[in-house]
Amino acid sequence: MEYKNITVTEKEEIVTLTINREKALNALNALTFTELNHFFSTEGPSRKGLRGVIVTGAGDRAFVAGADIKEFLDFGADGAAKVAKRGQDVFFLIERFHVPVIAAVNGFALGGGCELAMACHMRIAGEKAKFGQPEVNLGIIPGYGGTQRLIQLIGKGKAIELLTTGDMIKADEAYRLGLANHVVPAGEEVAKAMEIFDKIKQKAPIAVANVISCVNKYFEPGNDGFDYEVTYFGKTSNSADFVEGATAFIEKRKAEFKGE
Repeated sequence: MEYKNITVTEKEEIVTLTINREKALNALNALTFTELNHFFSTEGPSRKGLRGVIVTGAGDRAFVAGADIKEFLDFGADGAAKVAKRGQDVFFLIERFHVPVIAAVNGFALGGGCELAMACHMRIAGEKAKFGQPEVNLGIIPGYGGTQRLIQLIGKGKAIELLTTGDMIKADEAYRLGLANHVVPAGEEVAKAMEIFDKIKQKAPIAVANVISCVNKYFEPGNDGFDYEVTYFGKTSNSADFVEGATAFIEKRKAEFKGE
């Protein structure tokens, strides 16, 4: 698929996926969701040796400043519900992706943009980043998982406050609340993400993928994350990477993992 609204580059086993609608502050529209869906469902999983994905926005003003509200006006209740479901499905693909996904938040992350950042496994905020779910200002509510993931990350009370006031918070408060993993100088968001990936790339790929799976199970209704942990512990213990890791530990050398 030829992408028009996102750009995809790869360096040292890490893909940088940029939402490339700078004039629209990288707002999410239908085509952008289609392209995100294709990458995380088809292209990304087919890339051999992929160890991580960085999601960011073009320019220095916005990560993603929200959804393209003009598209919502003529949907009606059923149409809007279908759009929300499609958005949630795409963000679940990101949340359940087999390698870590880090949001490099380089500006406004509002509405759908905040929801996109929260669907990623980690968030690096530049000093100028601002987060918020301002949907109540428009008479609607978040539709791409914002009411659920914000609670998971910062707790019920503060989440309800932000969701009902529509307030924006700066990077330092996002960090204090647990919404951002790190705050860095503006322009260094991707570099910090790469620094984290430099550490992750030294670990066993199968173990990293299974950590993501087990953590996600904690939040999935009807699943017992502890049971999944037992199952995946057994699977990783039966891998060649575990034999290599344990042997390297005993021999006091650096492990050479192969993802097997």
